[in-house]
Amino acid sequence: MIESINPATGQKVKSYDEMSPAQVGQAIQSAHDAFTEWRLTSFAHRAELMKKVAQALRDREQELAELMAVEMGKPVREGRAEAAKCAWVCEYYADNAAGMLSDEEITTDASKSFVTYQPLGVVLAVMPWNFPLWQVYRFAAPALMAGNAGVLKHASNVPGNALAIEEIFRDAGFPQHIFRTLLIGSGQVGAVLENPLVKAATLTGSAPAGKAVAAKAGEMLKKTVLELGGSDPYVVLEDADLEQTVAACVTSRMINGGQSCIAAKRFIVVEPLQTQFEALFVEKMQAAVMGDPLREETTLGPQARHDLRDELHEQVQRSIAAGATCLLGGELPDGDGAFYPPTVLSEVRKGMPAYDEELFGPVAAIITVKDEAEAIAVANDTVFGLGAAVFTRDRQKGERIAAEQLQAGCCFVNSFVKSDPRLPFGGIKESGYGRELSHLGIREFVNIKTVYVD
Repeated sequence: MIESINPATGQKVKSYDEMSPAQVGQAIQSAHDAFTEWRLTSFAHRAELMKKVAQALRDREQELAELMAVEMGKPVREGRAEAAKCAWVCEYYADNAAGMLSDEEITTDASKSFVTYQPLGVVLAVMPWNFPLWQVYRFAAPALMAGNAGVLKHASNVPGNALAIEEIFRDAGFPQHIFRTLLIGSGQVGAVLENPLVKAATLTGSAPAGKAVAAKAGEMLKKTVLELGGSDPYVVLEDADLEQTVAACVTSRMINGGQSCIAAKRFIVVEPLQTQFEALFVEKMQAAVMGDPLREETTLGPQARHDLRDELHEQVQRSIAAGATCLLGGELPDGDGAFYPPTVLSEVRKGMPAYDEELFGPVAAIITVKDEAEAIAVANDTVFGLGAAVFTRDRQKGERIAAEQLQAGCCFVNSFVKSDPRLPFGGIKESGYGRELSHLGIREFVNIKTVYVD
């Protein structure tokens, strides 16, 4: 049984029967059968349907936002923005997939030689709860436009979102089985990867989950793309525009209740700015409106699950016990919901959870350093490498630091890290490998085939 629990109230929303192994096998077979015809359709036909998906997402923004609010606690204002961003990625690939995957002729000794991009087949997507629409559509839009089929194993706390995604594709006119939701627990993922009709897999989630999927996929010699955790450093140099910098830092830390792999988590500030930075940071964090995610004025909903909220609090308490100073929050509120207040920790040092681990919630860790060199060293002193940012009025210096010195897949200057369909997205180290989005993302799950004609 798979249950959806409202994290704002602790009440059950709905329960679903878990699919049996036989039902999963049939769904994969149906997806493969649909693929054999879908792969032969034109890009123009696929684009027409994908644009209908984009329109459906816009038409159903409020409904989908409310579903996200009820299943995982996202404020409705953020849920509407997420649905709109999903429409954008659908339209982007509808407009650009044909060009991204067009044949590339290469001059050789042959009378003709070229590279062509052909779909692989059924691709498994193992997706998380924190962005229950976006994480799926940023995979599904390019995968389906490339001619693949998809099967989705979504997080078990957002089954309604998973089924809604399948419904939107089907209602837009896509073949009935070209995108299927598998209502299964994590225990069945290995068997799905062993199915010979599944040709590749993508996962967004924790490093342990990524390693498990990568190990099984490696055993089966199947391609994977992994987007895992992050402990994104934001380097604040002495010449930074403090008002603009703190606004960007707080926005990034608080998006989705702090439950984002690319949220700012470690704020590395040079000593001369510490007092001003901390005061302004606390002021802006205090402005968050915590409450029912279905209310328009709410900017901070509950954490997605009570166990995740409790784990976050335990990390905060261990950091304080190790010497961190709590400038704001840090206490469990009364009530039934999985709420956690905006929290700011200062004097964070190596060896504390706030320094070494990913804090998946509205908790900021401020680390004070002597100078630029130490700031960059601290930024890179992590097992993760998803996103990073640097703030300085010297844009050339910022560009050099971002391009050459910060060890992450996405590095931003004077802005918070965010994903964009036009730019490749992904990490290094324990933040995973491979890329989503852009022309690189759509080429992850195709056969890059050489054709040589003598």
